[in-house]
Amino acid sequence: MHNSKDFINGLYVKDGRLINERPDSESGIAKAGAIKKAMRNSRKVNQIAEGMELAENKKNFRQLRF
Repeated sequence: MHNSKDFINGLYVKDGRLINERPDSESGIAKAGAIKKAMRNSRKVNQIAEGMELAENKKNFRQLRF
């Protein structure tokens, strides 16, 4: 691991270079927006998958009837 004396405000020295290990500086509002967008996309994907499954079931049902 890294030596504690090499750390300076989330940066550490590796091979003579400073490496940034700090967390992203994203605000709470931006994080909430990203989460909301991810949830919306997830719902859309689930709806499409559900529709495809229903269509497949309908197709299989029609084949059983005739």
